[in-house]
Amino acid sequence: MSGPRQVYEFMKEASIAHAQWEMEVSTSIFKSRKKLLILLALCLPILVVAIAGADNMLGSKEAYAPAFCTTPILVMSILVGVLAGLITGCIGAGGGFIITPALMAVGVKGILAVGTDLFHIFAKAIMGTTVHRKLGNVSLSLAAVFTVGSFVGVFVGGWINRAIYDYNPVLSNAFISLVYSLLLGFLGFYALYDFLKNRKGAQSTKIDAHASANAGTTGLAMKIQNINIPPMLTFDEDFVPGGKKISWTMIAAGGAVVGMLAAIMGVGGGFATFPMFVYVFGVSSMTTVGTDILQIIFTAGMASITQYAIYGFIFYSLAMGLLIGSLVGIQLGALVTKVVKGIHIRGFYATVILAGFFNRVATLPAKMGQLGVVNFPKPVTGAIEIGGNILFWVAVGIFGLWLFVKFITNLDVLRQQPEVGDVLLKSVIES
Repeated sequence: MSGPRQVYEFMKEASIAHAQWEMEVSTSIFKSRKKLLILLALCLPILVVAIAGADNMLGSKEAYAPAFCTTPILVMSILVGVLAGLITGCIGAGGGFIITPALMAVGVKGILAVGTDLFHIFAKAIMGTTVHRKLGNVSLSLAAVFTVGSFVGVFVGGWINRAIYDYNPVLSNAFISLVYSLLLGFLGFYALYDFLKNRKGAQSTKIDAHASANAGTTGLAMKIQNINIPPMLTFDEDFVPGGKKISWTMIAAGGAVVGMLAAIMGVGGGFATFPMFVYVFGVSSMTTVGTDILQIIFTAGMASITQYAIYGFIFYSLAMGLLIGSLVGIQLGALVTKVVKGIHIRGFYATVILAGFFNRVATLPAKMGQLGVVNFPKPVTGAIEIGGNILFWVAVGIFGLWLFVKFITNLDVLRQQPEVGDVLLKSVIES
């Protein structure tokens, strides 16, 4: 169990690092009037179309995109963004894992949800900041080689998703649901174990950013570093005299794996980069954080544009709704951490992630039936799928309502802590 457990800890720290970056980006946008005006300009045409209900085709006909953006579709995308933002801001980890499953739960086809999520990540990065001065130590050589590898993986992953979709759209949805079932199940059950183990006496308001992962060089990493295929890259000079060395082929191969996962799942790939850098390559946590966030920007941009946008697999109205909702949700979530016990946050995190897991698993019997793999009665598979949807939205609804109530009932307390989410808090209180 030590192997999977350690991988989970590294994945958790990766999502924490990504969440901290998202919070900085969100705050950067809220503090800039120019960026807010740009965001409004981007969203205004979509709002007009949504309200008017014009029958404009968004995406190519091969993508089977929704024929037009309606007000309910736009509102739903904003709510999904708020949910992801609340998880990111309040828990400090893992909000992005829920976006694609949530979009699929409201009826968006899997490949369209993946492309839209990737574009939303890229748009947020461009709107906020490209490389923040607080990223930590960044190894440009590692980042460059890793990004080259990730570009190769992006093309492979995008091709896999499109090939499966072209072959059978039902198989595409089943494939993406299965991938997310495995990921969310792994994260959710370990998060539940963490909650049950720590619920007595736990007082922290957030998951500690660096308490969970051991930055020491593993045996596997030492073997990888001993592979001498020139040119060799030097890194961690600030932590080890003379630095450590590793072959560029190992870094490029790792980037290819992360790029493929990012393109298939619609996430930045950070959840895989962190355990790979620390556990497999032996890179320090500080260097990994900065390098990881840097590659996310380029990986998400390359994947969303070259593998989905040009093929019509991005629903731009949804992407803008996700962007608006997540920016607000992150700010609210960060504020609520000041008045909520950390153990309660851990419990809700496990609940929401597991709800996403059960939601995706519940869709598989119906998909397998449509593909002719199993022969379950349609009323049974339909009931299972509906039950998974109800469970998911009840869980996330309770989570969101609980956070909103905590925020409203603690405004007086939060007013005295302007250093956290000060821009949003002032605007809420003044209104």
